[in-house]
Amino acid sequence: MVNRHRGETALMISGEALPMRLTLGALAELEHAFAVDSLPALGQRFVSGHLSARDIIRIIAAGLRGAGKVIRDEEVAGPSFDGGLGGAIKAAITLLEATFGEGEPARPPQPPEA
Repeated sequence: MVNRHRGETALMISGEALPMRLTLGALAELEHAFAVDSLPALGQRFVSGHLSARDIIRIIAAGLRGAGKVIRDEEVAGPSFDGGLGGAIKAAITLLEATFGEGEPARPPQPPEA
């Protein structure tokens, strides 16, 4: 069972719900994988809407590891997701929305221009 208040979502594989969560460690892993140096840059990378199959695998694997599952990225590429490719994409996007909020990630307030 997932706890949305903790930012958890579920990945459905063969009718089984596997919990996913992007912890700070999982987010640091994704920053490294996507070669960005901050959470806002990571959020912008996801908001771009240009996610590859490899990106989806990385996001799902990081989310599964964040929820405590010991799994390698390569292992995520093999199973049949409920809903096929669309189900995998939806699971990754739902996880990102649970972590960053819907739409663009919040940005720190900018000082007023002089």
